Amino acid sequence: MSHSRALHFVFKVGNRTKTTQFFRDVLGMKFLRHEEFEEGCKASCNGPYDGKWSKSMVGYGPEDSHFVVELTYNYGIGSYKIGNDFLGITIHSNTALEKAKSLGYAVTSEEGVSVVTSPDGYKFRIVNESSNGDPVKQISLATSHLSKSIDFWSRLCGMKVYSVEQKKQF
Repeated sequence: MSHSRALHFVFKVGNRTKTTQFFRDVLGMKFLRHEEFEEGCKASCNGPYDGKWSKSMVGYGPEDSHFVVELTYNYGIGSYKIGNDFLGITIHSNTALEKAKSLGYAVTSEEGVSVVTSPDGYKFRIVNESSNGDPVKQISLATSHLSKSIDFWSRLCGMKVYSVEQKKQF
């Protein structure tokens, strides 16, 4: 069975200037495309907001061969409450940690892996080594029903499960 791949993840961002700096200058991603919209998306692409919004696709290479991040910005919304479903994206980079430190971003450690947090609170686990291919190596998500989630992502979507950790978080 061939495996599918994750295409992108959506982050709602409150400060486009700081977010742009973080993704470009710390993580080293490139802005691949940007779109502006005058009214809310009928499919709730931008959440429960009816006003003007934009989305930018950022990543390390073309969307057809690399994982990308969609940065959704709703005009007039300065911040969002972060949920508990997204745990982090693991990136292999031999420059991101030094860039983060030089720009004043805190670098912490979780389970022996360096973590840099974006201006909107999203965590990026940085493995300090160069990468062959796409530097985005892992997307970590939490779930309230592990077996149903594994069934959905692997059997229905064709994704490969690389690891499973059963941790209770309160």
